[in-house]
Amino acid sequence: MVRVEDQELLRAYDSQLREASEFSTATAVRRDGPLWIGRYGDRGHVSYRDLQGLSGDELESLVARTVQGFLDDPRLSQGEWKTRGHDLPSDLPEVLVAAGFVPEPRETVMVGEAEGVAALAHDSLPDEVEVLRVDQRPDAERWVLAAARMQHAVFGSGPEPDEALAGQDARAEGEEFWVARVGTDVVGAGRVQRVAGTEFASLWGGAVDPAWRGRGLYRALASGRAKAAARAGARYLHSDCSDMSRPILERAGLRPITTTTPYVWTRAGTVRDG
Repeated sequence: MVRVEDQELLRAYDSQLREASEFSTATAVRRDGPLWIGRYGDRGHVSYRDLQGLSGDELESLVARTVQGFLDDPRLSQGEWKTRGHDLPSDLPEVLVAAGFVPEPRETVMVGEAEGVAALAHDSLPDEVEVLRVDQRPDAERWVLAAARMQHAVFGSGPEPDEALAGQDARAEGEEFWVARVGTDVVGAGRVQRVAGTEFASLWGGAVDPAWRGRGLYRALASGRAKAAARAGARYLHSDCSDMSRPILERAGLRPITTTTPYVWTRAGTVRDG
């Protein structure tokens, strides 16, 4: 298999996974210059492919208009501006902070060829652990709720179980929900979503119960979802991952191509998530 170079992976990511594909499930989307600004319930989301050379006063004006747009929409309690480490200008983070945004933990953007990731063997699992897709099962609701409770406990934030179930129903097309289970207990979980109109599938929500870490569950979940993505016709696999998950995904065949840091604006009087 011919290795796809990292720069080619970055070009594919920039051209296919930014802008329109990020807003396919938004309840509303508007444009302001290079920005795409969407609404998801009570949260706003800002992204772009590049800022078209804006800097100085023009950049500060664009950020200020974005904040004013959040303020003018009473439905919004928070707004996220998603930055990438290879973007220009380099002082964008300082401009965002000056406008009231707060940085959240930086994640690494990982991309690899789906077939290559699917073909790599993973460590043997403990005999009592089973990794499987659950969203098409008659008892799917039970497993999605159990997985959401585990993920919420691991991450300490994110959707409540009932919100996760509603989100699963809304995103059902092109998305699969996978779990690692021991009997009736969910000890690991994650989603894989085929991104419509692109060559990508994305891995989301990967988590393992702390009591079961270091036993191959995370990598087995990544492998199972990679195989599903390859079967669905995806060429590439993508994940935004924490420092803890990065070495596991690297061993699974994904490569770091950039970083992403969310900068979050919160309306005065609102308690921030997490």
